[in-house]
Amino acid sequence: MEIGEIISDSVKYPTSDWTKIIILAVILIIPIVNFIGIGYVIRIMKGTLAGLDDLPDFEEVGELFIDGLKLLVVGIVYAIPIWIISAILGVIIGLLSPASTVTYMDTTSTAFLVTMMASYAAVVIAAIIVGLIEIVAILNMAYYDGDLGAAFRFSDILNYISTIGWGKYIITYIVIALICAVIMAVAGLVGVILIGIGLIITIPLAMSFCYMFGARAITTLFSDALGETA
Repeated sequence: MEIGEIISDSVKYPTSDWTKIIILAVILIIPIVNFIGIGYVIRIMKGTLAGLDDLPDFEEVGELFIDGLKLLVVGIVYAIPIWIISAILGVIIGLLSPASTVTYMDTTSTAFLVTMMASYAAVVIAAIIVGLIEIVAILNMAYYDGDLGAAFRFSDILNYISTIGWGKYIITYIVIALICAVIMAVAGLVGVILIGIGLIITIPLAMSFCYMFGARAITTLFSDALGETA
């Protein structure tokens, strides 16, 4: 399926049941309970992988809650490399800080600035790469019916990305991000127009829509990869 078709299908997907958009929006703003909403993303992925075109029901909330906790675990584990890289670069930047020396201030300042910019760029690039891999890791977990270990089967995950094609994957991700950015911006504007308090309504609704839209789009792309690697 082409990117345009994936996006078109995924934009329509949440609108098949506005009640569920509202339910998810309410769930997402309630602490602890919001793990149910996060777990709902896994259910959307499972449904899409199964070829279903309707939004799944909010039943068996215990399973949704557990899936939400699993996503938290996956997020923490995948964040560890970024934390390590940031810590190492932080130490290097600290050693090169102009405040740590009293000689050759100009040279040190330049080296510090260059190192700081390069370090920031390295962390951002690493975070993007890890983030892209993490998304497919979550999809793999959904494919294996919530098996947490599937999120760390790196050979499978990288194989799926290779089948999709890094280029197509990144372009799809960027399109999804841009659409969600526009939706969130519009929601914020409308919320402000509604005397500010409208933000309590519009932002959660926009988040709910983007959760559903994004999960559907990426999973549809992943489904194509599964078909090609089957």
